[in-house]
Amino acid sequence: MYDKASLALIPSGYKGGSPNGTLYSVLPANGDGDFDHTRATSATRVNKDGLIESVASGVPRLDYPLIDGVVQDCPALLLEPSRTNLVTYSEDFSDASWTTSNTSVSSNQTTSPDGSVNADKLTDNATSNVHRIRDAVSLSASTDYSLSVFAKKDTLSNIQLALINTGNSHTISKVFDLENGTLGEELSGGGTTVSDAKIENFGNGWYRCTIVGQLGSTPNQYQISLATKTTGNSHTLNQVTYSGDGTGSVFLYGAQIEEGSYATSYIPTTSSTVTRNADECNGAGTSAEFNDSEGVFFAEIASLGAGSVRRFAIDNNASPINIVRLEYSSTTNRFFGVIYNGTSQIALSTYLTDELEFNKVAFKYKSGDFALWVNGVEVATSTSTFTMPSGLKTLGFDDGSGGNKFYSKSKQVMVFNEALTDAELATLTS
Repeated sequence: MYDKASLALIPSGYKGGSPNGTLYSVLPANGDGDFDHTRATSATRVNKDGLIESVASGVPRLDYPLIDGVVQDCPALLLEPSRTNLVTYSEDFSDASWTTSNTSVSSNQTTSPDGSVNADKLTDNATSNVHRIRDAVSLSASTDYSLSVFAKKDTLSNIQLALINTGNSHTISKVFDLENGTLGEELSGGGTTVSDAKIENFGNGWYRCTIVGQLGSTPNQYQISLATKTTGNSHTLNQVTYSGDGTGSVFLYGAQIEEGSYATSYIPTTSSTVTRNADECNGAGTSAEFNDSEGVFFAEIASLGAGSVRRFAIDNNASPINIVRLEYSSTTNRFFGVIYNGTSQIALSTYLTDELEFNKVAFKYKSGDFALWVNGVEVATSTSTFTMPSGLKTLGFDDGSGGNKFYSKSKQVMVFNEALTDAELATLTS
């Protein structure tokens, strides 16, 4: 079936990223399918050994998914928006920018998720109180923030991650179980709640713990507290308290807080905040690779987070714009296949079970014969007839005009220059 593909981007077949930022497709062999990838800063990814590593500016990130702490064989192209880590000294919890309360920090005590012996240990003291570490941050009220930290159990197996305002009157927080890799109780106050939380297994006992939410009052403290229970903790002003003995401890690495409704890849910091610039990936193909009359646009993709429109288009790079497009809606889990020939003609849609997981989607386009397939199932069709888009000549991870960037993880992307049969589409998306 794949000999019908006119353009294919398959990570396992990449030649890699050259110093000038070129991202290579598999077809066509003459290089016309090469993507132009840019990013003005360095960034991190998970490599084939399951370790966090930094890649240079401009170099595409082939990020290897981790499932239950096990690195998978097939990487995905990671494209992310610009984000800033607002926590300083993200790996050095002994720095004076971090304030301890009834705890102490021992530096470089075990191997971190980047493979170096640079993870710190946070240990309680023998008091009955909150046992915490804080970093002062300058944030805004009524604004979404994502907090994350890598944590590993030692003699204790629970932590509380929290965002707190002056006077501790407003709090969002979640307890995380580092023994079983599960979410614990929420302790939030001031009329605010955690809008999202997750715990991700990074292997070797490490978990990335994340909460998302906002405060109605100006937040100014990023806080990690030790906890003895997953649920049923004693607390004061929503901060976990217990009777310490001077030996209760966990390991910490890679603290991060970023403005946004979901967490992105880790951004290391030292004495100042650090911004990772957005990934741009566009410009693959020429008019020779695309059939204006019919075809199939296929991708194996996972969204980074809901809440905004994200578009992936084959277009004519001209005005009026002509487009064949795959699209995540601003409505969670809603997905579209769209035809636009100067005006909107077709918008087939479906609801994915989970847009954050990898889904195989295919949009067949041919006048009188349109279909949207997801994970082996035909989910929407149309027999509308009209003049098809003309002059299709470039493929990019945006809406064709530079907006609505398709921030995502992509394992496969293929364009077929003829409409495939139902049997072929079922096989392709299964």
